[in-house]
Amino acid sequence: MFHKNIKLILAGLITVWAVYQFSQGNIMNGISILLLAGIFVLLYFKNEFILLAFLQLRKQNFEGTKKWLNYIKNPETALTVKQQGYYNYLHGIMLSQTNMTQAEKFLRKAVKLGLSMDHDLAMAKLQLAGIAMTKRRKREATNLMAEAKKLDKHGMLKEQMTMMKQQMKKI
Repeated sequence: MFHKNIKLILAGLITVWAVYQFSQGNIMNGISILLLAGIFVLLYFKNEFILLAFLQLRKQNFEGTKKWLNYIKNPETALTVKQQGYYNYLHGIMLSQTNMTQAEKFLRKAVKLGLSMDHDLAMAKLQLAGIAMTKRRKREATNLMAEAKKLDKHGMLKEQMTMMKQQMKKI
């Protein structure tokens, strides 16, 4: 993994190389090299290890997810702010199966840093509401559920929300 600034420097150098190819009349080489520079720009905004961790999480392979996330050393310096949010989000989802206190810490940090997609933010808040509900903090759980409902514009989390509301009535 390259540092985020090194990715931008490489993209800049490759772009200069592409401009040189264009000036020499090698248009196809220049276009191909620009596409190569685009890969580094893409990897600046979307960290490759976080993408691979999401793929493992989608397969319910928590060990694989943890393996890919462990490749990221010093997430505060190596990742952009949104990527740090997703880093903490993934850790929070994995730990929500075993350690609620640690999961809550990671999910709160992810919400604080921000996630780029509303449904991811809604999922994080719904997870936090579930943790608050298990710790008997009904008011906090209700507030987090309301925020998650506002963020869930496509109704992807509707079933989970109704199940949690039914469980909240029992508290």
